[in-house]
Amino acid sequence: MLVLALNLASSLVLLGLTAVVLGAGGWSLVDLALLACCALSLPWTVLGFWNAAIGLWLMRRGAEGLAAAAPFAITGQEPIRIATAVVMTLRNEDPARALARFERVKASLDATGWGRAFAYHVLSDSDDPSVAAAEERAVADWRARSPLAERHRIAYRRRAHNTGFKAGNLQDFCRAHGGTCDLMLPLDADSLMDGACILRLVRIMQAYPGIGILQSLVVGAPSASPFARIFQFGMRQGMRPYTMGSAWWTGDCGPFWGHNALVRIRPFASHCRMPVLPDGIFGGPILSHDQIEAVLMRRAGYEVRVLPVEGGSFEDNPPTLFDHVDREVRWCFGNLQYLRLMRMPGLHPVSRFQLAAAVMMFLTAPALTLALVLVPFKLIQVEEGFPVALAAGLYLAWLAASMAPKLAGYLDVLTSRRATRAHGGLARVAAGALLELAFSFVLLAVSSFRLTLFMGQRLVSPRHAWGRQNRDAQGVRWTTALRRLWPCLAFGLGLGLALLALGPAAFVWSLPLTLGYLLGIPFAVATASPDVGRAMVRLGLCATPEEIARETDLQSSKWR
Repeated sequence: MLVLALNLASSLVLLGLTAVVLGAGGWSLVDLALLACCALSLPWTVLGFWNAAIGLWLMRRGAEGLAAAAPFAITGQEPIRIATAVVMTLRNEDPARALARFERVKASLDATGWGRAFAYHVLSDSDDPSVAAAEERAVADWRARSPLAERHRIAYRRRAHNTGFKAGNLQDFCRAHGGTCDLMLPLDADSLMDGACILRLVRIMQAYPGIGILQSLVVGAPSASPFARIFQFGMRQGMRPYTMGSAWWTGDCGPFWGHNALVRIRPFASHCRMPVLPDGIFGGPILSHDQIEAVLMRRAGYEVRVLPVEGGSFEDNPPTLFDHVDREVRWCFGNLQYLRLMRMPGLHPVSRFQLAAAVMMFLTAPALTLALVLVPFKLIQVEEGFPVALAAGLYLAWLAASMAPKLAGYLDVLTSRRATRAHGGLARVAAGALLELAFSFVLLAVSSFRLTLFMGQRLVSPRHAWGRQNRDAQGVRWTTALRRLWPCLAFGLGLGLALLALGPAAFVWSLPLTLGYLLGIPFAVATASPDVGRAMVRLGLCATPEEIARETDLQSSKWR
């Protein structure tokens, strides 16, 4: 109720002040449209600000703050008494790359002395015959290298049809193995978790049988890709306070991100099957299944929790701008499908809000793009007496609120000598933060534009599906960048020229949001350049603490 009051009050005050600015001199259709754009973008921005503020406050309180956000967070050494299936879902991935990580997960768990409590299953949905054959050979080789007594703990299964996509793959496994294992730990092809992290999660699930899903805090792995390095640097800093704050108020209605989490198999199999939406806009199989599984688990009476602590849970971030945008498009379609699920009966009110928030996250893209289109028309209407100072203040407040999670994370690191050292020292942290903030504004422009185009296209052609994801660093050609981003450049040139013609000051003020349209092409090339990546690795710029510490397992070439 406190968080609801804070968000409502903040949104209403900001929206009211925006109405004062837009309504100065009378209302027009442009003013009403701009106000609607602000109303669409504000809820997600304000929620991010308050999650970050609460999260930073809790993090500064140390163990007391963690106990308030995650009262289940135990760190004991109780014996492991339940069986866990560690599963990796694959679909046309590089088998050698994926299984090398899976083997390291097993080796790390075996090193804890509790390896016998875990079994390992490769769940393939690959429909490329050559990839499927390579998967079978890789698993057979893995079994052959393992001690005879452990080979029964390594299994491979491939479905002939990928019905239900990843969610269907996991449900199929749960139906087959629901009686042999208590827990399931789903991993993606780019996931890596260490044994200590997994054991902590298992011990929590043992101690709290009412928890149905326990999500770990996943962070970006070390990478030689400039894009991935910079992206994970900001995402990591923002996710800590954001997740801590949201964990405090969502409580047992926490998130599920689909991987690097423990799932209680029997209730998952019984209550978390995905419905298939009727044909139409955003119809068909549900693509972003994880949050639906979370709300269905909570509806069944089980808690869904997140452990908002870094340590031992990793994933790869997209290596190029285009891989990132393609992933955002897939997530966008999946999240917008939630619009057709909002009336599911029996959902907890917080669970229902989480579905709405997942939709709001992607509504900010068209709202921002449309608002920028309308700004030149508003400038034509501006008359003497327009509240310039208030408009500038609201604009800066919106920019600050939109960056609040990252700013909170950077503040947390910079005010801790231990954390600053772990990130390579003050100079590296400051340089990385400045680079990442500039990076995020360019990324915001390109991503928002592409998502807006995608939403418009889906209104005409509602079908969409998951494709194979690129997970390895590679360069981007100038011709490729131009071919994919020329509409973004044209939009930025048109908008920039219009703002320059109407008022150079307005053009300058718009640069945090509009410069990205103009820089998108060189940005895509530079952030995918192997030479730039090698230079960043050499300088330790935007490095993870694991990379700074030179932990041998994380310095493997497989991370690159």
